[in-house]
Amino acid sequence: MNPAPPQPNASQPTVMYPHPHGPEPTWTAMPPQPKGLSLASMVLGICSIFLGWTFIAPIVGFILGMVGLRREPAGKGMARTGVILNALMLSGWALLLLFAIGILAGSPSTTNL
Repeated sequence: MNPAPPQPNASQPTVMYPHPHGPEPTWTAMPPQPKGLSLASMVLGICSIFLGWTFIAPIVGFILGMVGLRREPAGKGMARTGVILNALMLSGWALLLLFAIGILAGSPSTTNL
């Protein structure tokens, strides 16, 4: 058998102490901030640089990053990273294209007239 809890003595007042940290906080769930466009831009930029994808992936990644900068304040860092990486890859493709055009334009003709 469990002994009964001690009863307060009527001659002694019951003292209630407040919780030392104040009232219990009520937690409300915040809706998640959208970051999809920014994340996609960053992933496309990383994949374009390390995997050497075509020039289409950096174009799409650059556009997604620019839209992500305007629409997704929570993903600004990822969007900036995506824009920078995709711009680097696009500039690399542009330099490669200019180099190829320069080589083809400067090559001597193989036909003799």
